[in-house]
Amino acid sequence: MSTTVYAITFTAHEQAELLPLADAPVEPGPNEIAGPTLVTLASPGTELNGAYLGEKFPRYPGYAAIFQVERIGAEVTGVDVGELRFCMGRHHSYQCFPAADTVLVPAGLAAEKAVFTRLMGVPMATLSTTIARPPALVLVTGLGPVGNLGAQIFQACGYEVLVVDPDPTRQELAQHVGLNRVFGSVPKDDPAIAKQVALQLECSGHEQAAVDGCHVLQPYGELSQIGAPWAQRNDATAHELLRLIFFNYLTVRSGWEWQLPHHPTNFRRGSIFENYAAGLQWLHDGRVKVDGLYELMDPQRAQQAYQDILHRRLTYLAPMFDWRKR
Repeated sequence: MSTTVYAITFTAHEQAELLPLADAPVEPGPNEIAGPTLVTLASPGTELNGAYLGEKFPRYPGYAAIFQVERIGAEVTGVDVGELRFCMGRHHSYQCFPAADTVLVPAGLAAEKAVFTRLMGVPMATLSTTIARPPALVLVTGLGPVGNLGAQIFQACGYEVLVVDPDPTRQELAQHVGLNRVFGSVPKDDPAIAKQVALQLECSGHEQAAVDGCHVLQPYGELSQIGAPWAQRNDATAHELLRLIFFNYLTVRSGWEWQLPHHPTNFRRGSIFENYAAGLQWLHDGRVKVDGLYELMDPQRAQQAYQDILHRRLTYLAPMFDWRKR
């Protein structure tokens, strides 16, 4: 069976095109499943800074896809033709993945919602590893898609959550999904907050946000650096951060999701794919809301989407590409 696979391709610096992909795998191996893509979700920070603004091309971005199973490898069990599956797929019109590295989408959950489980998995790694327990006060700095979803996740788990972002559009989107304690900057002088925060999810990648958050963390508080620090954003030095860490007995660590194993293993807490499965169920149950956080578009509009991300023109949080007409 012949299948032409199309891919969003970064062909040069700041240039995205939809092109046919030569030699793309479409016939699954013994342990693989394959099928046409329904939607893929762009991760604005990673795809922009890690590839679109890069120097080596071509690059094939993307790591969140929902596809419909069409072909099943000979050794795969527990998967049916026609069901929807999540995978960490690129922006391709067809997916071929090991069955173990996919997750069944719950019946009734729209693909447009299900694909967000990939970005939910990022802050869920901190949820799996933090020592803070509900109803502890949690601060989220940076309300891009990861920060917004992370705040919703912690709120749904019984934590008291306050969120910070200077962007009015992101503040409105946070309120739209039920996050009510929204600030334009860290309220360092509020006595009800200063030295009361048990955990900070720093999702902006901005060094000043980390410093400001450490001002309100309680003794033995925890800073999880989730946002990738792609570039230096101001002239802050390490001295203030180190002083706050030392005298407040703070724990500062990476919030990168890859600190977890892909699949459950002995003597480890949590896993990437367990979190994806939970994220899908929470989206299905309405515990986490994504309506209004994305724009669904034809993959032909990829160049416009990435330019809008680059120049901060988005009125939503993440572009989503619809492959169902490809």
